[in-house]
Amino acid sequence: MLPDQTESSAPETPATGYRILLPSEWAQVPLRHGTEDAVRRILDEAYARIPADAPRDRIGPYKRELERRFRASVAEAQQSKALDLYLPVKPMGDFTVGASILVSESVVPRRPGQREAAAEPTDVAVQLLSRDGVEDADLSSGEIDGALAVRREHVADAAPGKGAELASRRVEYILSVPGDPDRWFVAALSTVGGGDPRDELAEALVEWFDAVMANFRWSRA
Repeated sequence: MLPDQTESSAPETPATGYRILLPSEWAQVPLRHGTEDAVRRILDEAYARIPADAPRDRIGPYKRELERRFRASVAEAQQSKALDLYLPVKPMGDFTVGASILVSESVVPRRPGQREAAAEPTDVAVQLLSRDGVEDADLSSGEIDGALAVRREHVADAAPGKGAELASRRVEYILSVPGDPDRWFVAALSTVGGGDPRDELAEALVEWFDAVMANFRWSRA
């Protein structure tokens, strides 16, 4: 649930970036600069966790499959022209979480002569979220770190043809970027839970992501 919106007459300080706090089990993969360095570092750390007594004939195939899947996830994220991908790269407790967080941005070009207040920001945010034709989604709006935020939650069906073998739970936050009314920041969680996007693990991850976004902060000059 998002906090209520509050009115403020103070001028907005333009945002230059963002800060998101995640557990140490999660790693960031920048998708525009430094991608290969991050991918290589994460893979090297994963290889270092392979037990020393693991069968030698299985280590090679395991490494190749791990790299193939990891690079495929990164490549898919890059195709969406996103900013950053966050993945759980270490087990959390006794299991590895099937989830990801994708950070991207959207720009709504203003038509020549269009006034800044021509459209309500909440309407613009909902319009952006509606571009993909998702129906039966739960929507709510509020404010995060001084910015308008709209939250959407829904379950996406499995799409084997697109590499999505299981249905997934999606939670997206779209925030108006302070000082730049045409730009919108998007943070989206996707999880298959324990194999069912409506199971207890999926519910717990949704609650966790809501807490993460409640502590989201802009970086300002």
